Order: sequence, then C-alpha cells, then structure tokens
Amino acid sequence: MSEWALILGGSSGIGAACAKELAKKGINIYGIYLRKKSNIIDELTSELKSYGVDVIYKKMSATNAEKRSEAISELKNIDDLNIKIFIHSLAFGTLKPMIADDPNNMLNQKNIEMTMDVMANSLVYWSQDLFLNNLLSTHSQIFSMTSAGSHIQWKSYGAVSMAKAALESATRQLAVEFAPYKIAANSIQAGVTDTEALRKIPGSESMIDNANSGNPNQRLTLPEDVAKAVVNIGLSNENWMTGNTIRLDGGEDILGS
Repeated sequence: MSEWALILGGSSGIGAACAKELAKKGINIYGIYLRKKSNIIDELTSELKSYGVDVIYKKMSATNAEKRSEAISELKNIDDLNIKIFIHSLAFGTLKPMIADDPNNMLNQKNIEMTMDVMANSLVYWSQDLFLNNLLSTHSQIFSMTSAGSHIQWKSYGAVSMAKAALESATRQLAVEFAPYKIAANSIQAGVTDTEALRKIPGSESMIDNANSGNPNQRLTLPEDVAKAVVNIGLSNENWMTGNTIRLDGGEDILGS
C-alpha cells in the first residue's frame, strides 16, 4: 500500500515543515495551497522529491466543494493509495475586533462565517469525503492545528479564536465517530510559532516577546517541533491516543506566556 499525507496548508510554516519530516520518512505528499508563488512551490516540491517520494501540490481553496471533489478524485486515481496522515493546517481568517467605534473596522457576519468555514468546518468536510471514498484506513491519523487562542483572548483574534475552539470540538467529535474504524483524531496546540500567519496578527511583536521571555525554554516554538511530533505520533500505528488537544509549546501555556 502506498502511504500518503494530505496536508491542507502545506506550502509554508507548520504545514511545510510536516511535509519535509514526513517525506524524510518515506511518506508521499499531497499538499493543498492557495497563495504561494509558483517558484516557492517548485523549490519545496524539489526538496521533498529529493527524499525519494512522490509529491503533488494543488493550488485551490480548501473550502471550495467542487475543487475538493476534484482533489479527492485525483487521490482515488493513485494506485493503492492510503492517507496515512491528514493534516489540517489552514491559517486564514479575519483579524478584526468584534467591537469598534467604526462599524467598518469590526467583524461582520461574512468575516465570521468565512473564518469558521476555513479554519474549522473544512476539517469536517474533508474528513467526510476521505472516509466516504475509502481513502482512510485502520491507523490513519488526523491532526488539526489549533492554538492557545482557542481559550486565551488576543486583540482582533475573536473570529479566529471562535474557529479554533470549534476546530478542537470538531476534532474531538471526529475522534469519537472514527473510533470504531481505528482512526485517530487529535488537535495539536503549538506554542507561539514564528510563521507568516503569526506576523499578520495585530500585536504579534508583543506575543513574540512574551513567549520568548515567559516560555520555560526561553524560545518560540518552531515549525519543526510540531512536525517531529506529527511524525512520531502519526507513524506509530497507534489509535489509542485520540480526541486530545496536545500541547506542544515547551510549557508556554501552563505559565500563561
């Protein structure tokens, strides 16, 4: 059986780091991305292929049902494919306050619905389609990337915070419903990680300073920290660890950094 990892948001940050670590272990990569330039994707693809694996990157919106159906069909056409690991690492949401003096500067219904759809609902839709098309099997692993923002409030992070809380809840529900099939689902709560997505958050400089000074390890979380954990758990063939939100932050959250 040909083992693959499907990574939503696989072109940068945590998603790209996971792709690299998994490729080193012989896992073929199918990555979904939206905004990266073609030369960056070409460089990443070349690096991944250097580890002797097959690599496919598809430019599309992960929330587009028609495009999702096309991607599922492409995966089904790969001989003897098994999605060993499915990673939901989408970092795209509206960063506005819920309350502002100017209504044009605060969250509206469209902002919230878009953020929820990208960062939470899409996990469910992709998981359903993978299951219905027999692309998951015993000991497949599902990982959703969350953050402390699911339970700690940051300025202008309201819509994303809502989505992260929903993402964790959806992951727990998937863990329950996939349990009879011996498929595990866990959220990974990375610490403050210096990525492009972090830099877009208003006040990110303060978040970085606080994490650097308050983390017991005196540094930020690295995408590679997350990737190594995904490899260790995802390739373990164990499904007893499921339904968890796994803190991967060097102790940052317990100290309230």
